[in-house]
Amino acid sequence: MDLTARQREILATLTDGHRETDAPVTAEEIADELDRHPGTIHNHMQVLGTLGLVEGFTGPHGGYEPTDTAETVLGGAEPSGGEALTLAHEFDRLDVTVDEISFRSVRHPSACRALVRFSGARSSIAVGDPVVVGPTPGTGLVVAGEVLVYDDEAAEALLDVTAVEAPVEA
Repeated sequence: MDLTARQREILATLTDGHRETDAPVTAEEIADELDRHPGTIHNHMQVLGTLGLVEGFTGPHGGYEPTDTAETVLGGAEPSGGEALTLAHEFDRLDVTVDEISFRSVRHPSACRALVRFSGARSSIAVGDPVVVGPTPGTGLVVAGEVLVYDDEAAEALLDVTAVEAPVEA
């Protein structure tokens, strides 16, 4: 499903807000987070609702919630409620959830790259920063590297991988 950059941004903000509170998120809360007018958010929510990506709830505790399809469209984990990965920067755990790690090149150990997609507040990540991702659920894989390219709008970073570690089973 092709969404505009603005629709994707609004949907990601809604999804992040819903993950934090497990309650409907109002258009005003999304508008404050994105520095937009609430009316603009309402208009986009109507379109996203028609696409089956959000549900609207009325009343004093109303707002919007993402559907299971929204997670899939954003490229996150399947809606099975899988475990979240963490991202650490300069020994501090960041308030982000890693949704995917894709290795771009592994044939040349000195040029190994990984694309990391995430959601949540990302303002403290910059090109050149050392980061650690993981451990992954199940395998315990940990990826460490330096940020080569950072795209806040797409919520992804390309890492120059310096280390990949997994626990050894005896």
